[in-house]
Amino acid sequence: MLKLIAFFSGTTLMSLEIVGSRVLAPYFGSSVFVWGSLIGIVLAALSSGAYVGGRLADRIPDGRPLAIILALAGMMALIIPWIGPVVNREVFALALGPRSGPLAASVVLFLVPGVSLGAVTPFVVRLSVASVQGVGEVAGTVSALSTAGSILGTFVTAFYLIPVTGVGTICYLNGGVLMILGFLTWIRRLRPSDEASP
Repeated sequence: MLKLIAFFSGTTLMSLEIVGSRVLAPYFGSSVFVWGSLIGIVLAALSSGAYVGGRLADRIPDGRPLAIILALAGMMALIIPWIGPVVNREVFALALGPRSGPLAASVVLFLVPGVSLGAVTPFVVRLSVASVQGVGEVAGTVSALSTAGSILGTFVTAFYLIPVTGVGTICYLNGGVLMILGFLTWIRRLRPSDEASP
């Protein structure tokens, strides 16, 4: 279960980042500022999420907070097709310019799901070990799975999903995967002793 969570959190994060360029494009184009905004915000969100998730995982080493985090990221992904045009229109109307405009829209649309998905890895690591012995191997495995998922999410979204389906479908797919993982995590009530390795 934890392997799937690590893998698909990486997959959905990069898929949302790639699709984010299409969400912002109608109002802000596809300039380097758009891509810089998306990449920068996602990285900042990952960093913040990892820090918060690590502290929370140590305080509450249980699957329930992880389930809520996954569900929150899933809900945000599901509503992006609905709030995206509204946010873009309102930010564009502020006339912030070609740099600050896409940056502000990226913060509103992608910061929360990015922070949520950034918090997943520390939880997966914490729930995958019952003691400090072997924690390095577990952390490396979780990181590798998340990165592999990110690679898959990047290529599948950019080379297949965007040309074949709409932005809405991709967001619904990502949101659905995260909601399902959140639900399964909630009902399993994972604890550190449940799985010796991810």
